[in-house]
Amino acid sequence: MMGKQITRRGLLQGLAAFSFLVTLPLKLMARASEAFESTRVDRIYAELFGDMKIEPSSDVKLRAPEIAENGAVVPISISTNISGVQSISVVVDKNPTPLSATFQLGPSSPPEISMRVKMGQSSVIRALVQTEAQVYMASREVKVTIGGCGG
Repeated sequence: MMGKQITRRGLLQGLAAFSFLVTLPLKLMARASEAFESTRVDRIYAELFGDMKIEPSSDVKLRAPEIAENGAVVPISISTNISGVQSISVVVDKNPTPLSATFQLGPSSPPEISMRVKMGQSSVIRALVQTEAQVYMASREVKVTIGGCGG
């Protein structure tokens, strides 16, 4: 016979490793899904960051227009020079579901994102940058002339 025979022990170890790898993202996403469904900003923070301290920081750069003519497509970008960034989240305070996005970053990922958010009305946008020890935040008020969430 060419190759290695599969033993019962090897098969069970392989299945155990496979099931761990499959369920790990589901466990991580379960926490985020509750945050995406929340209508309260404080609950979003608790779901995403637990009891981690959230501190305003000039090291988090949030770029967004002062006035958005169309709330359906408001361009924003977030970047930072903070090391060890694990995630970047975007919260639009007055949206029906304020959490717009959460990006999980790997060790070699640059800590920057660009996206378009939908805003139903003028609101504060918050950029939350999470490291292992702390969460850093930047915010900006954006005035919307035409709402994008059905308004």
